Amino acid sequence: MKLILLSGWGIDSRIWQPLKAHWPNTVEPITVEWPGYGVSPALPASARLAALAERMASQLPSDAVWVGWSLGGLLATALLDHLPPPHALILLGIGQRFYDDAEDGGVTSGELASFQRAFRRDAMATWRHFLRWQCQGEPNAREAHRQLSGLLGDAPCADSATLAQGLTWLATLDNRAHFAAPPCPIHLLAGAQDPLLPNRTRQQASRLEDAGHCPMLSRPAQLAARLAEQATQAPR
Repeated sequence: MKLILLSGWGIDSRIWQPLKAHWPNTVEPITVEWPGYGVSPALPASARLAALAERMASQLPSDAVWVGWSLGGLLATALLDHLPPPHALILLGIGQRFYDDAEDGGVTSGELASFQRAFRRDAMATWRHFLRWQCQGEPNAREAHRQLSGLLGDAPCADSATLAQGLTWLATLDNRAHFAAPPCPIHLLAGAQDPLLPNRTRQQASRLEDAGHCPMLSRPAQLAARLAEQATQAPR
């Protein structure tokens, strides 16, 4: 089974490298870059989801399982309106939307708006802060951040316009309708201590114990095994 691996905000496909030694031979992992990341050309400013779907169509085949992490999962779910659905969609570290105002943990809309303002003031410092922030739920946050910095280097892997567009999508995408009537099976997978998820989403998900938002760093073997297990159970 082909596994299409999609990364999150401010982070390219290098985030999946720690899983390389752990994939079973039942799956074929394929990393895909969003526009503006890696060598993929950026979309025009303020591009709509239809433009994103057109760009990604050849890289998101329907005869596969898509794995979207964080913003990558949010976007992959939204693209179900524009592309033929995969065998299944696995959402890692994300639920129906990014923020939650139900006083249930996770990120609130006010915190996200504050983050966007900070990004407009100093994009580089805000990106670096986000790398530290999302590592906080790992068993050893300092070591996870060291690993992440070692993978990505000192500079964002996308330009400021691409990152700003990503923050807009984090603030505006709401996929509750897809969860109510999914065009393919949607599975939630989350670190049990993910600081970016509300408690409700973590409870609904299949959980990776002793992991946060970045289980690729702290639990690569367990994550690879769980993704492969869910992928091979997908209907064909």
